[in-house]
Amino acid sequence: MHHADLRGVPPGYDVVVIGAGAAGLSAALFASIRGARTLLVEKSGFVGGTSALSAGSIWIPNTRHASEVAGSDSTDNAERYLQQIIGNRADASLRAAFLKAGPEAVEVLENHSEVRLRAYPRHPDYRSELEGAVVAGRALEPLPFDGRLLGDSLRLVRPPIPEFTLLGGMMVDRTDIGHLLSAATSMKSLLHAAKLLARYGRDRLSYPRGSRLVMGNALVGRLLYSLIRRGVDILTDTSLEKIVRDESGRVTSAVLISGGVTRDIGIRGGLILAGGGFSRHAGRRFAALRTDVAWSAVAPGASGDAQDKAIEAGARISDRDLSAAFWAPASIRRRRDGSQAVFPHFVLDRAKPGTLVVDSNGRRFVNEAISYHQFALEMLAQGKSAVPAFLIADAVALRKYGLGMVRPGGWGARAALADGYLIAGDSIEQLAQRLKIDPDRLRNTVERMNGYARTGLDLEFGRGSTVYQNHNGDASAAGANPNLGPIAIAPFYALRLYPSDIGTSAGLVTDESSRVLDASSRPISGLYACGNDMQSIMGGTYPGPGITLGPALAFAWLAASDATTMLAAEASCLS
Repeated sequence: MHHADLRGVPPGYDVVVIGAGAAGLSAALFASIRGARTLLVEKSGFVGGTSALSAGSIWIPNTRHASEVAGSDSTDNAERYLQQIIGNRADASLRAAFLKAGPEAVEVLENHSEVRLRAYPRHPDYRSELEGAVVAGRALEPLPFDGRLLGDSLRLVRPPIPEFTLLGGMMVDRTDIGHLLSAATSMKSLLHAAKLLARYGRDRLSYPRGSRLVMGNALVGRLLYSLIRRGVDILTDTSLEKIVRDESGRVTSAVLISGGVTRDIGIRGGLILAGGGFSRHAGRRFAALRTDVAWSAVAPGASGDAQDKAIEAGARISDRDLSAAFWAPASIRRRRDGSQAVFPHFVLDRAKPGTLVVDSNGRRFVNEAISYHQFALEMLAQGKSAVPAFLIADAVALRKYGLGMVRPGGWGARAALADGYLIAGDSIEQLAQRLKIDPDRLRNTVERMNGYARTGLDLEFGRGSTVYQNHNGDASAAGANPNLGPIAIAPFYALRLYPSDIGTSAGLVTDESSRVLDASSRPISGLYACGNDMQSIMGGTYPGPGITLGPALAFAWLAASDATTMLAAEASCLS
């Protein structure tokens, strides 16, 4: 049951989980499914963490859902693909554990909980040009969830980023967006849109937002509903103060604090850390990311404190990663309430025809259609000249695809121009002056780009040369390349892009059972980590959609399994 009060919980549990994002919710659910008495502890007032704000994509090769949408794939195939990208930036044994445990975790969730997943019909691996890549089958998504089933507990689910909702709280996924954009031309789409709007209208009579949950919110809602149905104890607004170990070094209890009350909770099986990484850590963020970039799209709770407690207990943070964080280009805007919107530009605009990205010198420096992580790493590598970078579109592209927080159809453009989020010019030269860029140089860059649009070949950066890039372009546009189109029709628009982290990759070093290792690589008995508290098995690279959530579920399963195996062994000794 959900307790807000630490005084109401029992003095000991089999498994205690710290952090209630997708990794922590899953770990608690897996432990409960395996018969353990489980406590889930979350320091904020919401469950869901950054997972609740995400698309909810889960990258796990060879699950039961792969065959629904894809041809043949295999563990060897996935391993070959990953090896080319990751190399020796992370242990191969962790990858092997993930590839084996991932499909098991999906099976256990779907057989023993309310979690329901499906494979995206098409969602290519990000490095689709490499051997072993697939176009579909590895990326899964949660089915939409009826939040009304949660009753009063719906308020516990962290709401999505407001800019990703419509009408002040209606969630939409990729399918819905497709229907909304086609509602004027397709009867099927019109009906889909009408149903969405009617449901949302009813919802707002009883709830502060829509109760139809999609994407990351659907995953979190389904996990929470499963935990509630199993009677798992959940504490919100509660922090981990200390990890207690006995003389043998085994973790025996966790000191928790909430509203001035401190309690020492005994642990028989294991303590699983799933605090979401250190994106918001005051000290470690800047040291580890080797940059003073302050923007983050991560939920407020991810301040690395669970990791800090583990470090005090002898753990260490990985240091082999390509980058200590995962990145995306984001546009930044002040909201009416004074808070800051950090809007990640994942797929909706950068790769579309009629757009391009330049640095402060008016030059292109990157293939605009590569994955968001690679794109932002290029921005960081350029240094000051590309922070901010400028995403430019002509009037046709803005109307057709939107630009950042400006929706397709140009919805919201007037307000965005008024507050300076969007910049416009009647000519390329006027736009350049307003961006403080050399007008001749920007004109030359645009003209070169328009030449590439005619031939379909980007001779500088190869934009539109892979299956992944084409997937995010517009195949219905008339051009020779779905990622290239003329930037020709005034007015011309721009917005500023900044590198923003979307989660940390460096994390606690663990073995393939999720057991946290000490300085001499020995397991700290009874201590586990998963999600972004654990080092990424991807070594700071980004091979495909959902490569944080896929391993989060797999290692939550491995951690819960290991922490509860000992209990089963103890029980059989006693009997």
